Amino acid sequence: MWRSSFDISSPDSILLEEIKNGNPKAFDVIFKKHYDNLCRFAFFLIHDADMSQCLVQNVFIKLWERRFVSEPIKNVAAYLTSMVKNQCSDYLKEQRIRDLTLQENNNNEPDNSTEEEIFGRNFEECLVIALSKLPPRCRLAFEFSRFENLTNKEIAEKMDISVKGVEALIGRSLKTLRVELKEFLPSFDSRNINPVLFFLRIPQRYFMARKNSSFLSF
Repeated sequence: MWRSSFDISSPDSILLEEIKNGNPKAFDVIFKKHYDNLCRFAFFLIHDADMSQCLVQNVFIKLWERRFVSEPIKNVAAYLTSMVKNQCSDYLKEQRIRDLTLQENNNNEPDNSTEEEIFGRNFEECLVIALSKLPPRCRLAFEFSRFENLTNKEIAEKMDISVKGVEALIGRSLKTLRVELKEFLPSFDSRNINPVLFFLRIPQRYFMARKNSSFLSF
């Protein structure tokens, strides 16, 4: 017998159990609970609103289709975010293949992309890979902070941990991402605003002040 009383405050664990039992109402609640955040995350990666919605919808379709055979899910938000990230990664790879094919069909005309566009594409691809290397709770805290612009207090409430715990998780995430994305960070004498510094929330003045120090010691 299916439960019939659900809302977005219902625990994900209960909703997942009902989904495994084939309860469409529980699936609708999971969809409404996570859809918007996942679309924002996908848009950050591929910069295409319509395709972002399409990829996120595909993820929910797969969640429903695999409901009877899927592995145990401990954190729904992290699990769905990982699925969306993989969908976006596959989409970007397909886009690159199409771009290369089109370029070959145009008699190998040179790529007219600006340096900034190339930098942006490379950064996004490396970011997807770097995020996949984070422990689930670190990634979740980081995504709440950077993709949803939540305060540490709001993140603490969502994750049911202390603010200090949130700070520790984000700190661990930044430590990993700084290493993984170090090729995109500016040289110490750079005076231009760098989008990677903005994303990681690293003050540019820090690099100017530590010109002779090791970046990895930050």
